[in-house]
Amino acid sequence: MLNLLAEMFSYAFIVRATIVGLLVSLCAALLGVSLVLKRYSMIGDGLSHVGFGALAVASACHAAPLAVSVPVVLLAAILLLRLSENSKIKGDAAIALISTGALAVGVTVISLTTGMNTDVCNYLFGSILAMSRGDVHLSVGLALAVLVLFVCFYQKIFAVTFDENFARSAGVKTELYNVLLACLTAITIVLGMRMMGALLISSLVVFPALTAMRLCKKFQTVTLFAAVISAGCFLLGLLGSYLYATPTGASVVIVNIVLFLLCGCLGWLREKGWARAVPGLLIMLSFLTAADAKLVEIRENFFVTQTNEIYANALDYLGRTLKYEGIFSVYEDPDTQKKYYAVIRYGPGCCGTDLNAGFEVIWDKPYPETNAWVEAVGVLEEYDDSGIRALRLNLASLKILPTRGKERVLR
Repeated sequence: MLNLLAEMFSYAFIVRATIVGLLVSLCAALLGVSLVLKRYSMIGDGLSHVGFGALAVASACHAAPLAVSVPVVLLAAILLLRLSENSKIKGDAAIALISTGALAVGVTVISLTTGMNTDVCNYLFGSILAMSRGDVHLSVGLALAVLVLFVCFYQKIFAVTFDENFARSAGVKTELYNVLLACLTAITIVLGMRMMGALLISSLVVFPALTAMRLCKKFQTVTLFAAVISAGCFLLGLLGSYLYATPTGASVVIVNIVLFLLCGCLGWLREKGWARAVPGLLIMLSFLTAADAKLVEIRENFFVTQTNEIYANALDYLGRTLKYEGIFSVYEDPDTQKKYYAVIRYGPGCCGTDLNAGFEVIWDKPYPETNAWVEAVGVLEEYDDSGIRALRLNLASLKILPTRGKERVLR
């Protein structure tokens, strides 16, 4: 993994994409919580279409993309806010009106000038190759400005988000902070469009906020979790994009979707009172994938459960490497005087060695003393023991540990 990361970050365009992507992800997540709670989540989608139109005009005029798109999208954000607040046009209708109009302008300009080319596709779907060094410097400066302004005016944004009427009665200039929120969102959208694409950038605003709301209840905690989730999903998406040669924007969105669905399932189980079943479900999932894993690690809290599972489905685990901790024990058959060596723990419902959960082991080096606490790592194999098919671990390592774990386990 370290070699892969070293290879990945040896490319300058990956480093540029990581810097800008992390900053944009943090900005989008912080703003996204307020936008979702205020039901302005679609503003990101609308502004991204405006940004596409501005980028198309900049491309036709051979102008700097960010220098043209930032002021245009800022004006569009303020116009959207004014239309939704001061006219008979509702917020969602205003977004649809401006976004489709800007998209139509962009498509028309492109068709009359450069035509559909690689740059246009990059604007629509995103590309980590689209970030120049100058874009990175400008993006870092603007993103840091967004973060600083959000932190400085956090209390005001919080008040405007939850109860605008109360905030207005308390003397807060709600119109000003709504404009600030819209402008910060506009800048974030423009910064992320080159990498995520106009069609996908709004996902950075919506998904982390919704996922964090599944896990937390307080505004501050939701905001912090959204930032962490957004940054983590971006890094995973970027890694997946590099490994499988998929578009970065789409990879990041897929990671966000998967995490949102997982958190949604956990939240549903918690609401139904089935939260206690979650560890068991996770164990079942781990066993479903264990057949393809090189190493099956038996965890302390579920020692009996996992051991019994392996005995019950031995064919799925033969040839796999097991790793676990336990008590080293020696047993002697009174009839044959044959000694058996095992690593066990004591627990209910066992089907392992001598009615205790564990495995017989074979080791080509001196065995430790009986009752020693050891870590055993070996390959599960089947052998004939006086006409009986038995399981044992052919150990690759057996080491004595300085501290003991739980000798008796409940599961």
